[in-house]
Amino acid sequence: MTGYLGAGKTTLLNRILAEKHGQRYAVIVNEFGEIGIDNLLVVSAEEEVLEMNNGCICCTVRADLIRILGRLLHRKNPLDGILIETTGLADPAPVVQTFFLEEELREYIRLDSIVTVVDARHLTARLDDSHEAAEQIAFADTLLLNKTDLVSPSELADVEARVRAINSTAVIHRTERCAIAIDRLLDRYAFDLGRLLAVEPGFLSEQAHMHDDAVKSVSLKASRPLDPLKLETWMTGLLRTQGQDLLRVKGVLDFHGNPSRYVFQSVHMLFEGSAGKEWQPGEVRQSLLVFIGRGLDRQALQASFALCAAN
Repeated sequence: MTGYLGAGKTTLLNRILAEKHGQRYAVIVNEFGEIGIDNLLVVSAEEEVLEMNNGCICCTVRADLIRILGRLLHRKNPLDGILIETTGLADPAPVVQTFFLEEELREYIRLDSIVTVVDARHLTARLDDSHEAAEQIAFADTLLLNKTDLVSPSELADVEARVRAINSTAVIHRTERCAIAIDRLLDRYAFDLGRLLAVEPGFLSEQAHMHDDAVKSVSLKASRPLDPLKLETWMTGLLRTQGQDLLRVKGVLDFHGNPSRYVFQSVHMLFEGSAGKEWQPGEVRQSLLVFIGRGLDRQALQASFALCAAN
């Protein structure tokens, strides 16, 4: 599962895991920053969730992917499948290559499909400033044109036309919050190596992937409980003044006096928050917040985040 920052990949993953499908899945979650947030947002505790942080699955932590997949192949209780959620900055090509260039993986694992989630609200801007967004669409077997409720019918038609211009063969599903029956996504035998080789003949030759150096990740931690009003005021100001450069913000926060985690997520200037799991007795309560964007000032963010602590 791939898609640019904030498109809805974790939402889709949670929908799959919440279904009563009776399958045994391992879940591999890759994040760009040094602090893992997405694993905290996965609703099901029954699946095995493995993290790969502080790097992108398509380059710096690809060796970790190979090692994890090899370990999963040798586990005592066999799996029905493995779900991989890439970071929003991943190029799918090196990830797919892994399943064909590594002999053991090629023999024992079948790549079923590449599902790309597309943010209908922000896709046009992303295609203009990020080559990864186009690559994620080009390599997809199945495309979820997500957040359709945030655009007008004419805007949606324009977005779908741009997607079709990049990938004319993938199946497209229009969704709100990635609501879709999982039998339309999984075990479809949708991946077609021949199609990719026709588009990119040199696909199976290993090549280095280069990211936009302007995009950075800043991860913040706070051990003191936060004041929700201070946090809201601070975050609203940040999104208003720097929203175009803040590609993605996500966090799990500890608010003073609140028995549950607070889950915060934003894409540019659109943000939402909701109550998460309750804190358990004896559990270390802390707030984790990750920013991914351009022109991020780590020291300024750390200092202003610290001012959100409750008195």
